[in-house]
Amino acid sequence: MSRNALGDLEHQVLLAALRLKDEAYSVSVVLEIEEHTRHAPSQSAVFIALRRLEEKGLLRSHLEENSPESGRARRYFRITPAGMDRLRDMRASILGLWDGITAELDGAR
Repeated sequence: MSRNALGDLEHQVLLAALRLKDEAYSVSVVLEIEEHTRHAPSQSAVFIALRRLEEKGLLRSHLEENSPESGRARRYFRITPAGMDRLRDMRASILGLWDGITAELDGAR
């Protein structure tokens, strides 16, 4: 896998950040992934993925000093145009692989 390739968790984190818009921070991303996949990644793994995606230029972040909910500083992430392009490319690749194999998964032989 190349350095630019994204793993499953990074893909999920990008999609969660897109869904959450301005409310994407590590905890909200974990909850979003859990809600839609029924799998809860660890908060630390998500935070590492968020930072890695930011280093790749696919996300950008800003620190909000006093979050209204917790009163603590919270780092919010937002998808960049490069992140959107990467998601579009990934979607096209995945859909291309799925094309024509639905019958096999549904039990037709």
